[in-house]
Amino acid sequence: EPVHAMHSYTKNKIELLRAMLKEAEAESEAEKQTPEQVEQPAASLRKFAVRTFNAISPLGLARLPKELYACSGSLAELPDEPMAIMLRSHKLKEEEVAPTVRCVARCGAGTNNIPVARMTELGIPVFNTPGANANAVKELVTCGILLASRGIVEGARHVRDVVLPEVGQDHSKVEKRIEADKALFAGQEVMGRTLGVVGLGQVGARVVEAGLALGMHVVGYDPALTLDAALRLPGSRMERTGSLQDLLRLSDYVTLHVPYIPDLTHHLINEEVLPLCKPGMHLLNFARDEIVDGAAIKSAWDSGSWCGKYVADFANKELNGHPKFLCLPHLGASTAEAEENSAAMAADTMRLFLETGSIRHSVNFPNLQPQAREGDARLCVVHKNEPGVLGELTGYLGSQKINIAQQLNSSVGKIAYTIIDMQDCPPDPAGLQEALVGVCPEIISLRFLGRLHENEMGQPGTFFYVRWANSK
Repeated sequence: EPVHAMHSYTKNKIELLRAMLKEAEAESEAEKQTPEQVEQPAASLRKFAVRTFNAISPLGLARLPKELYACSGSLAELPDEPMAIMLRSHKLKEEEVAPTVRCVARCGAGTNNIPVARMTELGIPVFNTPGANANAVKELVTCGILLASRGIVEGARHVRDVVLPEVGQDHSKVEKRIEADKALFAGQEVMGRTLGVVGLGQVGARVVEAGLALGMHVVGYDPALTLDAALRLPGSRMERTGSLQDLLRLSDYVTLHVPYIPDLTHHLINEEVLPLCKPGMHLLNFARDEIVDGAAIKSAWDSGSWCGKYVADFANKELNGHPKFLCLPHLGASTAEAEENSAAMAADTMRLFLETGSIRHSVNFPNLQPQAREGDARLCVVHKNEPGVLGELTGYLGSQKINIAQQLNSSVGKIAYTIIDMQDCPPDPAGLQEALVGVCPEIISLRFLGRLHENEMGQPGTFFYVRWANSK
């Protein structure tokens, strides 16, 4: 049995190493697939027009070369109709998305302010920036753990609202009073306590490391853990549970790092699971307000079954003003560094898509990162995920004597994305697009990409066909 166990362990380790190697090779190819370097074009050449909402970090916008990109929050200042949208917290409306828009880039991880489902129907990929603000959130979570433990906020309020009004500005009296009142705010140390981390993605993995650095025991739960996320975890230095319920039973502190998905994570912490928690467990939520049922929290406090604190950077209509609810402004990503990182990642992702057709960090489209373009023309097709579409596309191209140098296809849910490299530029790109739309009703949109500014196909904004816009 020991020999068999060792063989099984070795086999699993080899499989993991192979997966890591495959992932590294894919990342290496993606790094090679960078936007083309072109000489600074003349003023008459077209630029990619990007409409911005909110104040986007200048360091992020600097990733978009001024000779290739025109960025503005005003449509009047753009040379063309917008080809892409960059935003932070602006709540995007469908009427703000012109038919010319190829993609939407969110400078941040959450996309609740974007109608993602509708963008998918319109064939528009939505990008986010996973991990760009993860360190900023991790630091705030670490602060939240200490705020829950030591009566820091309550003590500061006591000095301001009670001590100073009662004794005035006499320093000696203030000094004696705050020394005498320290017993009102006795707390507990976090070393040796158990931290439960729900969600082990970019932020959760960093919170795990922070908890370990504080001397805490760490348990984690994530039913959708990816290989990439697993590789960021500290292995045997933490424990993973098989259910949320097990994590809640073990933890002295619970911190939530899952996306808000109405049918999955709405009120994840509710009246059914709160009785499983230790009476003094402290809950932290720097993810989304809707993940926690405020009414259930208040009921547990009122009944005395739970006396821990709830720390969040969201208001909650059931809990606002309660002494055990430490409500902060939404500070998770509010650092200069996080805003710069998010804007830079959004700009890089958007630029790669506009110039090469490659998709990464999309919340509604499949990741598809082809090798460098083979041939003179690249056709990028957004279509419904239905059988036979790829055959219809390649079959028609073959009937037109068009040689395919490279093709890739991937899908997620109801949407699919296909990239086809053609050996030569078609003599009538616009006519070919219309013909493809005619023979393939599943197509939502398609565009040609050529060599930047070398010919008409290489001009930003050319040869972009949108079925829903042309059918109006």
